[in-house]
Amino acid sequence: MSPQHVSQSFDYATAFSRNIGWLTPTEQAWLRGRRLAVAGLGGVGGVHLLTLARLGVGAFHLADFDRFELHNFNRQAGATMATLDRPKLDVMAEAALAINPELDIRRFADGVTDDNLDAFFDGVDLYVDALDFFVLPVRRKVFAAAHARGIPAITAAPLGMGTAVLTFLPGRMSFEDYFQVEGQPEEEQYARFLVGLSPTMLQQGYLVDRSTINFVEKRGPSTPMACELAAGVLVTESLKLLLGRGPVRAAPWGLHFDAYRNRLSRTWRPGGNRHPLNRLTLAIMRTLLRRARSLPAPARAAPAAPAGLDPRVARVLELASWAPSGDNTQPWRFEAVDPLTVIVHGCDTRDHVIYDLRGRPSQLALGALLETARIAAPGAGLALDIETLPGVGDTTPAFAPMFRLQFTPAAAAVRHPLETAIRARCTQRRPLSRRPLTDAVKAAFLQALGPGYSLRWLEGDQRLDVAKLLFRNAHIRLTTPEAYPTHRDIIEFGVQYSEDRLPGAAVGLDPVGLALMRWAMKSWERVDFLNRWFAGTWLPRLQLDFAPALGCAAHFLIIAEQAPQTLADYLAAGAAMQRFWLSATRLGLQFQPEMTPLIFSGYIRDGIEFTKKQASVDNARTLARQLDALVGADTAARAVYFGRLGYGPVPVSRSTRLPLARLMTGGGSPDASPQKS
Repeated sequence: MSPQHVSQSFDYATAFSRNIGWLTPTEQAWLRGRRLAVAGLGGVGGVHLLTLARLGVGAFHLADFDRFELHNFNRQAGATMATLDRPKLDVMAEAALAINPELDIRRFADGVTDDNLDAFFDGVDLYVDALDFFVLPVRRKVFAAAHARGIPAITAAPLGMGTAVLTFLPGRMSFEDYFQVEGQPEEEQYARFLVGLSPTMLQQGYLVDRSTINFVEKRGPSTPMACELAAGVLVTESLKLLLGRGPVRAAPWGLHFDAYRNRLSRTWRPGGNRHPLNRLTLAIMRTLLRRARSLPAPARAAPAAPAGLDPRVARVLELASWAPSGDNTQPWRFEAVDPLTVIVHGCDTRDHVIYDLRGRPSQLALGALLETARIAAPGAGLALDIETLPGVGDTTPAFAPMFRLQFTPAAAAVRHPLETAIRARCTQRRPLSRRPLTDAVKAAFLQALGPGYSLRWLEGDQRLDVAKLLFRNAHIRLTTPEAYPTHRDIIEFGVQYSEDRLPGAAVGLDPVGLALMRWAMKSWERVDFLNRWFAGTWLPRLQLDFAPALGCAAHFLIIAEQAPQTLADYLAAGAAMQRFWLSATRLGLQFQPEMTPLIFSGYIRDGIEFTKKQASVDNARTLARQLDALVGADTAARAVYFGRLGYGPVPVSRSTRLPLARLMTGGGSPDASPQKS
C-alpha cells in the first residue's frame, strides 16, 4: 500500500460537501472507504479516474504503461504540452492526488499482466475498464479474472459522440459469454466486441470517413465528448453499485446514449452475439469493414521536410499547395535552391483543357498559390519576398521556372488571421441555406479583396436568373465533345478524397446520377447517346447547376477596376480571390466556383474557337448575351471570378493535394503538364 498523503489545508468532508443532497453523509463516508481498480488511463480512463476522485472514492489501483503523445490531445484528460512523453500513470495519479491528497493509490506501471492480476484485484470493490479498444486479449483476461473473483466490472466505450455501457455482475453473464470471441480471427474479435458494445450502432449514421476505422492497423477515430459522456455514465453506474441503490441492469442488458443523434437506446440481447439481431449487425459490419479497407485515407500527419529545405519553408509550401486550382490540377512545382530559397515552376493547361481560356484560370491559381504562401509565412516565423523571374511570359504550356520565393527568418512567428482557413477552405457543390448575408459580412468580403476590386452581388430573386444562366451553361459543358476528355480525366470515382482530381462523391450528384455518370464517362459515345436519346443532360443540370443556384445566400462577381490583360493582372486577381475564399471559410460560409459562364462568354468576346460543334458555339453566344443582360457587358468583361456562397454543412468528400515530396523537382520540367491520364 502506498502511504496516505496528509494535507493541513485539506478536509474531506468540506471538499466533497456539494455531493451531499444527492448522497447522504453516510453514503459519502462509505465511498471514501471504497477501492476501485482502473486499467488504462488514456481517453476514458483519465476522465473516469478524475470523476471518481471528485465523487470522493478513497482508494485506487491504477494500471498503465503508456506515455502521453501529441495525438492524445484531442481526448485524453492528462495530455498537455507539459506532460508530453511523461508516463500516463504518474500524470493521472498526480492529478487525482491534487483533488484529494488523502487518496490511497497503488500504481501498476507495467499495466495489467498475468504476473500482477492478483495484486491488481486485491481488496478491490469494483473494476473500471478503460483499456484501449485494440487490446482485446488483455481485456478478456482482466474481465475473466474479475468474474472469477466476484468483482463487478463496468466498461463504457466512447463511440462517435456518445457512449455505450455494459455492466458485468458476479454470478451473471460473463464477458466471454456475451461477446463470444473465443477462437475467432483477430478482426472478427474486434467486430464482435464493437457490435456487442453497440448493438444498435447509433454512431454509424454520422461517421464521415470510414477509412479511419482499421482493425488491422489498430486505429479508429475518437472525440472528447464521447470520453466525457462515458465518464459521466460509468461513474453513475459505479455509484449505484458501490452504494447498493438504484437500478443496475447487467449484461445482456446494455445502454447506448448518442448525443449527436439525441437518442437513448436500451438493448437486451440474450445470448449476446449469438442473438439473431447481433448476428445480422455483424454481417453488415463485416461488409462495411471490407469496403473501408479499400478506401485510401487522407494524410493525417505532416511528412518530414524534403531534403534541402528548411522545415519552416516546407511548412509554408505545404500550406501554399492547398490553394485552389481548376479541377485540382495543381499547376505548380517547387525547386529548392537552398534551404531558404525556392523556385516555383508553373504551367497552364490551355492546350488540352477547354476551361483554361488563354491560360488565365491557371494564372489565377498561381496567384492564389503565391498569396497563400504570403499568408502562411509569418506563422512559420518567416518573411517572404516574391520575385517574378525575367523572361516569364503569358504562355507556359509546360512546367517552367516562374517565381523566386526568398524566405528570411523573422523576429517572431505571428499567425495571419486567415492561416487557419487554408486547409479548411473547400468547395461545396450541394444546395445551401438561403439565409441572406448581412451588410457586415459583405463589408468584410470587400475589405478582404483590397483596392482595385469591387463586388457585384446577385441575390434574392436574381438567384433564379443565375439558375437559368447556369442551366444553359451546363448544357454547353455536357454536350461539347472538346469538354469530354477533361470531365473523363478529372473525376476519381469510388473515393472520398482525391490528391489530384475530384472525388466522385464530391461532384454533387445523388447516387443514381453518380452511377449514371460513371457509366457514361467510359466513352464520348455513351455520353452522346444519353444526350441524344435519354435527355442525358437534364439530371446533372438540375442537380449540379439549377438547384444549387437557387439554394444559396448569394452569387457574386469579383470585378477588377480595369479588365485584366497581363500575367501580373491575373496573379493579383488570383491573390484577391484567395483572400475572398479564405475569408468566406473564416466567416463560416460554404463556397462554390461558377467560372464557366465567364469562360464561355470570354471565348465569344475574344473570338476564339473552342469547339467544332456549331450548336455549342450558338449556345455560348446566347449565354454571353444572357450574362451581359444580367450584370452588364462592361461588368462581365472586367469580372475575374464568379461563384456562390451560403451557410451549410462542410462537405465530407473533397479534393486534397499531392504530398509536398511529389511537388518537388530538381530543376527543369518535372512533367510536360499537369494533364490527368
